[in-house]
Amino acid sequence: MPDDTHDLTVCEVTDRKQLAHFIRFPRTLYKDDPNWVCPLFFEQKERFSIKNPFFQHARWQAWIAHRNNRPVGRICAQIDDLHLKKFQDSTGHFGCLEAEDDPQVFSALFETAQSWLRAAGMTRVTGPFNLSINEECGLQIDGFDTPPRIMMVHGRPYYGRAVEAAGFKKAVDLIAYHQHPDFAVPKVMRRLVRRVADRVRIRPLNRSRLADELELMRDIFNDAWSENWGMVPFTAAEFDEVGKVMSLLIDDDFVQIAEVDGEAAAMIICLPNINESIRDLNGRLLPLGWLKLLWRLKVRYPKSARIPLMGVRKRYHHTPFGPALSYMITDTLRYPVLARGIRDMEMSWILEHNSGMRNIIESLGGVAYKTYRLYEKAL
Repeated sequence: MPDDTHDLTVCEVTDRKQLAHFIRFPRTLYKDDPNWVCPLFFEQKERFSIKNPFFQHARWQAWIAHRNNRPVGRICAQIDDLHLKKFQDSTGHFGCLEAEDDPQVFSALFETAQSWLRAAGMTRVTGPFNLSINEECGLQIDGFDTPPRIMMVHGRPYYGRAVEAAGFKKAVDLIAYHQHPDFAVPKVMRRLVRRVADRVRIRPLNRSRLADELELMRDIFNDAWSENWGMVPFTAAEFDEVGKVMSLLIDDDFVQIAEVDGEAAAMIICLPNINESIRDLNGRLLPLGWLKLLWRLKVRYPKSARIPLMGVRKRYHHTPFGPALSYMITDTLRYPVLARGIRDMEMSWILEHNSGMRNIIESLGGVAYKTYRLYEKAL
């Protein structure tokens, strides 16, 4: 391992060419990891461009570390004005952390990002967020033996040690559950549903009113998650991006909305695991990758899926409707999922202290199989 730092430099990403190097660096880092899935480069370029609605309320900077002109790590830092408005805590964030197993590289990356945040008046840093809590977040600390699902991160086992060596402490863990959609229904859940069933209606997405439906689901989700750790509400523009993904990837019944006495009260969205379909594309859709992807999505549909968004309005959280609605939308969703040939579901992510949701998932046979940690540090 190198024992000097004079040949280690950390450079700002300032132009499109450097951004391309920033995006492509993980492909080299994970070349010997059979479980890593290379993200599509065009999607990454969109994420880090001004087109990302996150940048309507946030600013960021990215860096690449080089040793002897060879890239050895990357990091970004960001400041989210919506987070600052809600929490008033002078907290910035780091993300997109990837590096070789070298303490000097991690130290240089973190000090660079932290200096940028300090200069902007931040007194605390949390992360990793790629780029916000409503996108990819958390540092994987277990479950490295299986590939990540759509819109979930993958990492190296040494990352946790390196982050903690830089002075970061655990803030909260996020749990991913493995769930078979053909689950057995517990008797206690059947009894609970019978108590409320006459007031509840479950329906699929109405695509003819997509804009209204997206705003409805955004409202439910923001309300449901409003008191969760670090939660920053989706903006309308950000949830429109969710709508674009939905329109491309899913049938209407992969979205279910629950109404109580005619008022929308809960929602759930399931996405086919596109990572199955892109694993061998090496990030590229050209020249023939896009044809392979379309064929796989239309003909050889993914056998796994992920539930990335689910919420029950806050006023039902401590009533019999809370668990009943969570179960009812999950139960309704599984039939179209099974009809599509999906046999492997991930429910992620769930906050570690969300005992109510975790108990429901585990009662349906869900098993916690991956953990993602969010860290914090005073600056």
